[in-house]
Amino acid sequence: MMKGRFTAALILAVLLLLPTGAGWTKESLPIEPDLNTRIDELYDHEARMFIMLFSLKGDGQVDYITARMVQEYSRSNYGNPVYYTEQYPLFYWWNHTMWNDPEQDGVNGNERVYQENVEFDIARYKPCRFNGQEC
Repeated sequence: MMKGRFTAALILAVLLLLPTGAGWTKESLPIEPDLNTRIDELYDHEARMFIMLFSLKGDGQVDYITARMVQEYSRSNYGNPVYYTEQYPLFYWWNHTMWNDPEQDGVNGNERVYQENVEFDIARYKPCRFNGQEC
């Protein structure tokens, strides 16, 4: 009887110490922001991803990023790029965490933590400076 209680207590203790989500992060990913909070957009030719940078606080600082797969890329009659993307992002960056949504069905709780303690490297896309200003 004592051995059974000890085993049950040990199993309960182990289960309580295991993480409950897909990753170790404690905060859940907020829904994709409104386009009015978008401050920049980038196209990654290598990965064929359209990346949007947002400022949730409205202070001009990037604090939320989405990346969508590009299905088709073309130029308009005026020479501007036109991207045909998936409806929902494949990747999100928020709060120093990169999230992956393999189903690409929007933020609904099934997103997985891809990497924690990571910063989005904008210098990869905009490495130059001209007269002290970013390009």
